[in-house]
Amino acid sequence: MTTTASPAPRPSAFYRDDEAVIQSHPLLPGAIPPRFGDTDCWDLNGVVHKAPSHPSAAIRVLFHDLDPAWNLMARELAMLWLNPRHPAILAAGVHLRADPLAVMTVTQRIGHLRPLAAFGAERGLPPNLRGWSPEDFKAYIAHRQTITEPGSVTNHVHLIKALHRVRAALTCGGLPHDPWPGISSNAVANQPIVPELRTPVIPPETWFPLVRNCWTYIDVFAPDILRVAAYWDDLRSRPLTGTDAAGRFDTWLMDAANTIPTRRARPSETPGPKINLSLLARIIGVPPDFFQNSTPHGRRRRKALERLVVEGRTHPGLLPDLVEVGRPDGSRGPWHDSLGPTELQVEQVMLRNACFVFTAALSMMRECELRAITKDALVEHYGSPAVKSTKQKLDPDLPIKHWWITPPVARAIELAGRLSQHDHLTFASVGDRWAGDSFASIAAIDDLINHINRWRHVSGLEEIPDGNVTPHMFRRTMAMLTRDFPGSEIAVGMQLKHVTTRALANRVTGSYMDNDPSWARHLDTAIADHRFDRLTELFNADTAGQHIGYGPGADRMREAFTAVRDQAERLRATGQARRGDIRVEHDLLRRTRISIRFGKLNHCTMNDNDPAGAKCLEDAIIPDGHRGPLLDRCQPGRCPNSVIAPEHIPIWTAERSALGRILAEGKIAANHRRRVESELQEVDRVLKRSNQ
Repeated sequence: MTTTASPAPRPSAFYRDDEAVIQSHPLLPGAIPPRFGDTDCWDLNGVVHKAPSHPSAAIRVLFHDLDPAWNLMARELAMLWLNPRHPAILAAGVHLRADPLAVMTVTQRIGHLRPLAAFGAERGLPPNLRGWSPEDFKAYIAHRQTITEPGSVTNHVHLIKALHRVRAALTCGGLPHDPWPGISSNAVANQPIVPELRTPVIPPETWFPLVRNCWTYIDVFAPDILRVAAYWDDLRSRPLTGTDAAGRFDTWLMDAANTIPTRRARPSETPGPKINLSLLARIIGVPPDFFQNSTPHGRRRRKALERLVVEGRTHPGLLPDLVEVGRPDGSRGPWHDSLGPTELQVEQVMLRNACFVFTAALSMMRECELRAITKDALVEHYGSPAVKSTKQKLDPDLPIKHWWITPPVARAIELAGRLSQHDHLTFASVGDRWAGDSFASIAAIDDLINHINRWRHVSGLEEIPDGNVTPHMFRRTMAMLTRDFPGSEIAVGMQLKHVTTRALANRVTGSYMDNDPSWARHLDTAIADHRFDRLTELFNADTAGQHIGYGPGADRMREAFTAVRDQAERLRATGQARRGDIRVEHDLLRRTRISIRFGKLNHCTMNDNDPAGAKCLEDAIIPDGHRGPLLDRCQPGRCPNSVIAPEHIPIWTAERSALGRILAEGKIAANHRRRVESELQEVDRVLKRSNQ
């Protein structure tokens, strides 16, 4: 094999060859930065911080396959982006933002030079970019638009514009003219400043079985996996000695309580469980060659084991008493058919993956934020369980932020921390085979889904349909699922950690919460079923003579319930009812389609098809296509559709007391007092309906 020697590098007019390329980023302890004279690669792994979710290649700046002039230009561009306040750059009259670009961004931008150079070579353009015309660059961008998306094209335009903007700090002189003067990179690439969110949601037929299967791993399978792992660690810590090995083996055989561990058959073997000789040697404490088939003693020992197999003295894997589950064929059995040492390593990885997916699905955290969770990250934040991590996107200061979570998510994070072999990170490598913090998040999700589907006939887990599932899709899906809750945009904006530009949420937050057709029917059905369950409870309470609420809305509900009971009696009297119990009324109640929305402060009985009298719609600008009430304009004490139920009264009573205490203090401004008095009048109006 022969290699071609690289052409001699050209000297820079701005930097010494022995100059360190990292002068503006914090260095890791013991870091040795590459030098400007390194013409092939600047490997910054171990030099600057790298997010655990990023591969090592993300912070390697590559300059290979570029001729000397382009190579020098690429290194100078990388140098000024990494060190924008370098004295040589300032002396050249180039003034950039003080904050250096992220190394990964620099790596990507330098990578865009390679297709630009290839385009010039294919078209026979001059090797010096100064000899290209604006039409040449426009032709290049038109070519990129045919093979990549607008967002990617924008980066290529930005690179070309940078060659003009920083020309005074480039030895080659850069571009004398901007091919698109006065036009932004986004406009050239037809890319809006805030592009439409293109992240798809996870379909409900995938979301539900995936999340449920992950929880089964965490809640049901995890105790077995941890118990088996502890047993295997204990076995490996025991010494293996040949001293009196035969006597110990004979003693082990004579104990009827001992059983032989079995394993799955290999592809080259006949189907059925096989004796796991290496594991058995560990259990007895004898050397691995104790059962060697090439010796008479080894063959004799194997025959003794085979007799025990015939007698049924076997157990699968390391431990026999795994949790039993129901299987798709209707049978029951252990969730794993042979949890031996090899399978244990696989299941530890799958458990880690399940914890990662479960946390991603229910926390709205970005992948980089998930991967930055440390083992001490579970905390209490404003009285609720939370996880702290590093916010990295659009924030060079890497601040520590908090995400509220539920106890099941906290359990998943704690479990992942127990599995992790990393000193600090929660989601990292597990087991002895792999070390460090590196694993591919997308591959982890795919591996988990494939593993579940492959072994579900044994594990009893639900089948997960084929389809693309990535970490950011969990974030988008969960945000969409919260869209119908009052104040959800603020809450989701806080949880997504979007840049605060409007009430703790930015323009992207609304896009994350947009509904999706794949979920519309499912959500409508689920909401309708839940509302009917609550409506049935009200009907049963009214039938039992209990008071269900106050106000005109409650009166109309009682009239509707009475009509349902009367109709049920007529059906029974005429023999038309198929049943004689309360299910007759419930069937009629479902067909009656009483409109009701249940709330914490009141219930709303507005009819979407006939919203006459709804106070929330009076003098309101109703969005196109909107149906139903405007929840933020609800007036519980004034609207004829409002129902004040008994469970609402303590809340309103407490509010009246709180407002009364504020007024009694007498130390508030006049305008504040008027506002509190107005609120108190509304509260009194609500309580007056309930005769309180």
